[in-house]
Amino acid sequence: MPAEREDQVVADLWECGTTGLVEGDDGIRAFFDDATEVAPLLARFAEFAPQLREEQPTDWAQVSRDAWPPMLVGERFFLVPPWSEADTPVGRLRLEIYPGMACGTGRHPATQLCLEAIERYIKPGDKVLDVGSGSGILSAAAALVGAGQVIGCDVDPDAVNIARERVASPVFVGSIQAVQSNWADVIVANISSAVVEELADEFARVRTQDSTLILSGFPHWDLPEGFGAAKEVLRREEWVCLIY
Repeated sequence: MPAEREDQVVADLWECGTTGLVEGDDGIRAFFDDATEVAPLLARFAEFAPQLREEQPTDWAQVSRDAWPPMLVGERFFLVPPWSEADTPVGRLRLEIYPGMACGTGRHPATQLCLEAIERYIKPGDKVLDVGSGSGILSAAAALVGAGQVIGCDVDPDAVNIARERVASPVFVGSIQAVQSNWADVIVANISSAVVEELADEFARVRTQDSTLILSGFPHWDLPEGFGAAKEVLRREEWVCLIY
């Protein structure tokens, strides 16, 4: 399309009722409601007939569903979106994820490492604190493996509202400072290295004597300082999970 005609064509498309335009190197794509008559549009822009084409409607809801297939994580978890009808494999725990909602869909390597640590280190009856709970996926996972009590916290009110809709355990707006001392048998924190360092004293205060601390959310070149040697280090791509 000649450059001098492009602005006029865009204006004409808006006049014809387009719901949106995408301009690229290969031309202009205009979107219309399903009820829009195609023939008048083709006639109006007939001068571009050699390059003009009608694209078939796309079921974007299905495209989105196809982008989130079920997946296995660790040895016990089976991650599925809420619309999935896939059968849960024998021996797996069905953990629903909510794409596009808060942090924590289970697709990020750091989240997957936390899930692997959860299945290894949380024992039935443990009291678990999920710091920076995001969507609540780690709180839900802790409950699935048998934690006796799970509490989540996040400084983002929107994330907390989302988590409250999908997990049965309590989630509050705030941070670990609000949790009583010597309460948690397991603390899991999938947050940045800088925040982990800031909360080091709080982790120590809230942990019980024989507790486990699971830290992730950072790459191997940005490890938090001041925690000493980890009991175990889990790795996926450039991401790590430290267990103390």
